[in-house]
Amino acid sequence: MIAAAGLVLGLVLEPTVPLALQPYLPIAVVAALDAVFGGLRALLDGIFDDKVFVVSFLSNVVVAALVVFLGDQLGVGSQLSTGVVVVLGVRIFSNAAAIRRHLFKA
Repeated sequence: MIAAAGLVLGLVLEPTVPLALQPYLPIAVVAALDAVFGGLRALLDGIFDDKVFVVSFLSNVVVAALVVFLGDQLGVGSQLSTGVVVVLGVRIFSNAAAIRRHLFKA
């Protein structure tokens, strides 16, 4: 319910992302998705902890953005962005597979 309210607010208010932060938004979204899939997997495994989820969610986003920022400062931002997306993508698909196995027993 809260997620739906957040989605509606975002669509109605149409927030803008400052130009300086726009390169980091996709990385932050992928990092957040990793935390969400990890949380869903933990929930289905019966080991979900809301504090761990919040810390994981925030730290994933911050660390991923910092890695890409550091890459930008070193002149290799696109390579580090790709690396972060690949690593988080592997984790997302791994969690999705575990969720599928749990839900469909396959």
